[in-house]
Amino acid sequence: MNAYIPKKSKIIKISKHTDIEWTFTVQCDSSSTIAGQFYEISLPRYGESPISVSGVYEDSIDFTIRNVGKVTSEIFNYNIGNSLLIRGPYGNGFDVGNYKGKELVIVAGGSGLAPVRGVIEYVYNDPDEFKNFKLIVGFKSPSDILFKTDLEKWSKKMDILVTVDSAEEGYEGNTGLVTKYIPTLQIQDINTATCIVVGPPMMMKFSVIEFEKLNFSQKNIWVSYERKMHCGIGKCGHCKMDSTYICLDGPVFSYDFAKNLID
Repeated sequence: MNAYIPKKSKIIKISKHTDIEWTFTVQCDSSSTIAGQFYEISLPRYGESPISVSGVYEDSIDFTIRNVGKVTSEIFNYNIGNSLLIRGPYGNGFDVGNYKGKELVIVAGGSGLAPVRGVIEYVYNDPDEFKNFKLIVGFKSPSDILFKTDLEKWSKKMDILVTVDSAEEGYEGNTGLVTKYIPTLQIQDINTATCIVVGPPMMMKFSVIEFEKLNFSQKNIWVSYERKMHCGIGKCGHCKMDSTYICLDGPVFSYDFAKNLID
């Protein structure tokens, strides 16, 4: 089988979160797909783009896509019943086995909530497999909040904190960067507690610093480096950092390894 040849996958649902961020649910074999992995979505005449998985179901997967480029803007012209060309899954994703039996904190920024959505769903459905759970997720403004229905559902059973960078006067929710809330975490056993940090590079950098201040072990801090990925199979070299191929060895890494990756 040619690794470069994509398969046709029909769009069965479109969820519009904001003007530029929609989730496309497509039919496909999802049996080998886990949260944190990505697929290459290709459109003839437009090119290819790596997109993280934001949901995994029995015979379908979600892609939460931001309209920011040539390929993604064309996808926004597609409707239910149209098909996308996809190949994957690629990368290692989040292995929930690394977090079971432990306290888990997830900190996500903006669209960084998409790749960890599957992990949160797992905790929601099997809370007894974890000692404790906390989600801190930040967005630029109230109008930029993604997965509102999910956040509402999750908050009924789990400790969820949603914050926005800024809001109009009268907004009753939390405001401020996610880093404002990390120091307030109540951790029972700092030696075994784990955290996942996904979002824009600067948000990830300063969130990790806050976790280190709490004395989290670097091997228990997990990050996702989704950057410059192109072919997905380690051939083009676009995502190579030192001797590490992000598309093959990542995009999920423990921070004790990721901190040494240099462009």
